[in-house]
Amino acid sequence: MKATTTREDTMQRRDLITAFAALPLTLLTRQAVAEAAFRFDSIDGGSYAMSDWRGQPVLVVNTASLCGYTGQYDELQRLHEEYGPRGLVVLAVPSDDFSQELANDAAVAAFCELNFNLTLPMTTITPVRGTSAHPFYQWLRATYGFEPGWNFNKVLLDGAGRMVQSFGANTRPTGARMRREIEALLGA
Repeated sequence: MKATTTREDTMQRRDLITAFAALPLTLLTRQAVAEAAFRFDSIDGGSYAMSDWRGQPVLVVNTASLCGYTGQYDELQRLHEEYGPRGLVVLAVPSDDFSQELANDAAVAAFCELNFNLTLPMTTITPVRGTSAHPFYQWLRATYGFEPGWNFNKVLLDGAGRMVQSFGANTRPTGARMRREIEALLGA
């Protein structure tokens, strides 16, 4: 027997979809938000869609060129080279939220190329704190209570886009703790 769809059924479905779309971010399930297409503008042009990395662990790091932790770029690049072929994505997100970033994207790109020869994905200068934060960072705050407290805070996401662990600026990217978490996600 074929079910018939009435105008009322169609209106109810549309109302449910509209209501779901209007829910505050905190009421959405972690899985539903993790599958959302957070996009970052690439420092090289174009953009990165987090959904393109579905099924892969992603390490997102808010960075700054003039910070005392800037030397961690070398270790982030090392992680990218070592674990990238196995599926890890390392995403650098330059931010001036702590007043330690260069004046513009071109200066950041040149600085990172000259000093660190970075080949890992890097975004344009992006807010990571407060009401002007990128939607990804707003989601982290609303869903997990995480907001970067300084430059080079790290967030490790699993292949479904859920936060597995956050790490402060003092945590070395190539340190034992970070490697354990990454290797567990990669099934080492």
